[in-house]
Amino acid sequence: MKRTLAIALSASVAFLATASALAQGSGAIWSCRDKEGKTHVTNIREDTKGMDCRVVEERVTVVPAGAAPSAAARARVATPSTFPKETPAKRASAKEKQRQILEQELEQEKALLDRSKQALAEQEAVRYGDERNYARVLARLKPYQDTVELHQKNVEALERELTLLDK
Repeated sequence: MKRTLAIALSASVAFLATASALAQGSGAIWSCRDKEGKTHVTNIREDTKGMDCRVVEERVTVVPAGAAPSAAARARVATPSTFPKETPAKRASAKEKQRQILEQELEQEKALLDRSKQALAEQEAVRYGDERNYARVLARLKPYQDTVELHQKNVEALERELTLLDK
């Protein structure tokens, strides 16, 4: 773990030193070990004094990014013959299957919503003797209300999915 952390730390220090070298236009980057064995990366020659150093990069060259490939170049990159292709019939079949699944889930969710509304209505009609404080009634009803709200949101989400499927 410590070795992995040290390697990651060294890599990030090397990256920062490279970025710094680019910004300052320095010519060389050194990787140095101090007397305690810690690795330091620098592009400043004065920082290397008294340490065991080696040159990591003699010169940093910045190459500008090239232009985007042309349409002809993109066309030369052929897809393999084994690459799966989707036909309009398969696409329509998959869409219909997705619609059936969503409609089935919507019907199940509507049934759950009706049951949870019914359970909430039953609980609202009941008043226990130890609930003289209305806060206790609200606390008892809260799980039923949460269930109703959850199923309402699920129904709305499924209806949205079905609407998006038509587009």
